[in-house]
Amino acid sequence: MIIPYKPDLPQTVQPIIIIGAGGIVSDAHLPAYKKAGFLVYGITNRTRARAEKVAVEFNIPNVYDTVAEAVANAPANAVYDLTIMPDQYVEVLNQLPDGTAVLIQKPMGDYFWQAKEILEVCRRKNLVAAINFQLRFAPFVAAARYMIDKGMIGDLYDMEVRVTLKTPWELFPLVKIHPRLEIQYHSIHYIDLIRSFIGNPETVYAKTLKHPAKSLSSSRSTVLMDYGDTMHAVINTNHDHDFGPHNQESFIKWEGTKGAIKAKMGLLMNYPDGVADLFEYCIPEEGAPPQWKTIPLEGSWFPEAFIGTMASLMRFKEGSSDILHTGVEDVIQTMAVVESAYISSDQGGVRVSEQLKD
Repeated sequence: MIIPYKPDLPQTVQPIIIIGAGGIVSDAHLPAYKKAGFLVYGITNRTRARAEKVAVEFNIPNVYDTVAEAVANAPANAVYDLTIMPDQYVEVLNQLPDGTAVLIQKPMGDYFWQAKEILEVCRRKNLVAAINFQLRFAPFVAAARYMIDKGMIGDLYDMEVRVTLKTPWELFPLVKIHPRLEIQYHSIHYIDLIRSFIGNPETVYAKTLKHPAKSLSSSRSTVLMDYGDTMHAVINTNHDHDFGPHNQESFIKWEGTKGAIKAKMGLLMNYPDGVADLFEYCIPEEGAPPQWKTIPLEGSWFPEAFIGTMASLMRFKEGSSDILHTGVEDVIQTMAVVESAYISSDQGGVRVSEQLKD
């Protein structure tokens, strides 16, 4: 079976200006742009030495001291790539030219009120703005989306994400200390992914938890997205499973009335080295026992999926696509689901003791 899963690329050259030079830039953004043949025109960072180091490594011709300097020297059709922390987004977005294209690193703010501030700035300045929810463009997700859109597994009625492994949070020192660690910076990917397949849930039930021996604000979560009495959509994460690889899991599973798809997200296992992804599907034939088959896919979540988010923005900007897949107008709804998950977690469930009262 031949499944198209690679993103369509823009037809025009749109030079990229990167604002921020953290690890994600070197690990994912720039390797992805190199693979895609995108032109990276310049970079700026609060610490110039860091920007200069990245520029040398990836042959970026221009290094700027400030955002203002980067904007003043940018080509007219530049696309901006924000890789800074969310509390800096509004300040930086206000410095960009009106009407410009910008890809903003997820999340769209640390709290919903920040997300609304970001949306307001983008609307006021008429920015062509998207959020870098790149999991939507991972090869195994794109392949699954094609099969589902073509009706190959029938009507989708179940979607599950399960992550049970050891996550080295120490590799992300600025994220590790966040008061909303697990859902806001990890499970948010899966919330956004589920929304991209089946839309907004009616309600959300969630609980996010600490580890008793760790100082992290949270490291395990369960999020149940309610779509009525037939669609099941659940996220289960456990980043504390430090008992070897034997029982570690990292997968997305889609089940439909005619078949099922399961994608192993190898990147998260033995991070940052990862293990191989695995894309499997089962479409039983009448009278025969179910058999699972595999489809080999090139690339993974990192760095290839980062091509998709930038390509989507560029294609929308140039007019070769009429859909901005992770635009701020769509992602504000992901942020509303995330906020609802935190409210649900804080408020708790129904007290069993209430049922036992006379």
